[in-house]
Amino acid sequence: MSQSPHDAATSPAPGQAIWLTALAGAVAMAVAMGLGRFFYTPVLPAMMDGLGLDPSQAGWIASANYAGYLLGAVLAAWGWAETIERRVALSALLATALLLLGMGLASDMILLALIRFLAGVASAFVMVFTSAIVLSHGLFAARPWVQSSHFGGVGVGIAGSALMFGLLLLAGGGWRLAWFLAGILALAGLAVVYSYLPREIMRSGPARREPPLVWSAPLVALTVAYGIFGFGYIVTATFLVAIVRDGGGSSGFEAGVWLFTGLFAAPSVALWMPVVRRIGLVSVFALGCVVEAVGVAASVLVRLPFGPLVGGAFLGGTFVMVTAFGLQAGRELAQDSPRRALALMTAAFGVGQILGPVVAGYLADWTGSYTWASLAAAVGLLAAGTIVLVFCTNRPKPV
Repeated sequence: MSQSPHDAATSPAPGQAIWLTALAGAVAMAVAMGLGRFFYTPVLPAMMDGLGLDPSQAGWIASANYAGYLLGAVLAAWGWAETIERRVALSALLATALLLLGMGLASDMILLALIRFLAGVASAFVMVFTSAIVLSHGLFAARPWVQSSHFGGVGVGIAGSALMFGLLLLAGGGWRLAWFLAGILALAGLAVVYSYLPREIMRSGPARREPPLVWSAPLVALTVAYGIFGFGYIVTATFLVAIVRDGGGSSGFEAGVWLFTGLFAAPSVALWMPVVRRIGLVSVFALGCVVEAVGVAASVLVRLPFGPLVGGAFLGGTFVMVTAFGLQAGRELAQDSPRRALALMTAAFGVGQILGPVVAGYLADWTGSYTWASLAAAVGLLAAGTIVLVFCTNRPKPV
């Protein structure tokens, strides 16, 4: 394995190297999250038509991915990956690419759910371990924009995959080819990450196992709210394109709405940073939940084309930044065990994500539309924002 300019992980990265580190992080998140997790959303309506899936079945397949994400996050909380974070992250990215290709071959619901489950495990490993590496280098180099670019990769992945899927539809391609192309894109992304992801986390001392997490009342409240947020955002993140089709939108508009979502997601962390500096992480978390709740409700209450566009814009403009700033707040509340806090908050997030698509799918089957499912998600988002405002009295400032 050839060495990159980052192999000296115990010394600060020069200016050019930190840009390459940020690029590696953004591409890793684009592959693992934008493709590995969220590409299911734009392809879902075509899959439902092609395979005869109903909303509850589609919800179970989606929830299998989030169950895998939960398992991956729990596994990542332990110290087994100390000093081999890069190797684990790269292996998980390779698995993501292969599993994307596998989605284009499968037809059986059980097999599809199994593939999505394994993809969830892989995406959690990428998120936890690449974030630990990239953000530590950003902090060491005193470059706060590294966090914005890292999590902005999720939106770039969503927008890029939506654009690819839209062009595929215009060319008359089907949903199986879409998964194959996503897998090829993921392999290209893996090559970039392999070249530029640093070998180790930046540490002020030798590698050590983090001590057990000490649960304070604010950290418990934040973790609970983070899990409820996972339930609230995932309903629209899973079914937004299906909502468009259910409302009579064209296939081109379906891809356009998801592209719109990604374009708003990509710069969201950077755009919200001035607000964080002014009112703090917890208040921005709560505000983001409220804004997103409005968008989730609008996606089903406002007629096409405006409802889904508002829903996509408000979802894209908030879910990545609430995810990122929530984890940052958790790190600040658990400074002795930041990676354990990140992993266990991600696990709570995963529980909410498992419940969201299943509940939404059955509500959609029962009522014949996604309206009540989306309104339940909006209520959950408002609850998450209220919990952090009421119980997280020790409001951490951004690092």
